Amino acid sequence: MPLQKSSITNLIVKPVNPKDFSILFLCKKDNEYAQRAAAFVREHFTDHLLFEGGRKDKLPPEVLNWRGDLLISFISSWIYPQPLLENALIAAINFHPGSPEYPGTGCTNFAIYNGEKEYGITCHHMNATVDSGSIIQVKRFPIKEDDTVYSVTQQCYKLIEESFYEVMDCILNNKSLPVTNEQWKRKPYTRKQLDELCTITPEMPEEEIERRIKATTYKTPWAFTKIGNHIFKLQAENK
Repeated sequence: MPLQKSSITNLIVKPVNPKDFSILFLCKKDNEYAQRAAAFVREHFTDHLLFEGGRKDKLPPEVLNWRGDLLISFISSWIYPQPLLENALIAAINFHPGSPEYPGTGCTNFAIYNGEKEYGITCHHMNATVDSGSIIQVKRFPIKEDDTVYSVTQQCYKLIEESFYEVMDCILNNKSLPVTNEQWKRKPYTRKQLDELCTITPEMPEEEIERRIKATTYKTPWAFTKIGNHIFKLQAENK
């Protein structure tokens, strides 16, 4: 009989073999960190359902109708419906590339825009409201002056993978999951707010334009100018 959801924070109760848990693992497509984590799930859990995709990919029926023990969201951008979260009998856990000061969408972009000197990743239980569940673990690191959205994101991915193995070790060994006093600091950032951050206008001071371009460039710039119904996107500078 699987553990009750309330018991995963303080793994107790009757002897069970965690390797028999049914796992739903959802992750970002074509991401090397996610692929290693997925391989770990395949190796350690016989009963598993893995699905990878991008922001615009819809969750298929087999995911939405899944019922089991653990739901793991690893570097994914989906917002999960409450019934799916409730179908995880033990826990639904998310690995979020952003510290508790930066919940939601575009968190790394806003951290760069705000000139943060420190950032991190958060592992937390999932509720229907995005990035609001109790926090299991936070890992932080300094942001350097020459860091970019890309370099900070890669550092987040490394720490997410590290956190994933630590949390899964607790589960596989029937240990209590970490409990922190960390709290989410604000409402989650939205896709609309990220789109607004990407918008530059001719009347903006040059310093503000440069700040926005830096904060919204991953491998290529996301920033754009809209004139009437026409959108003009920035191009990466040829070096």
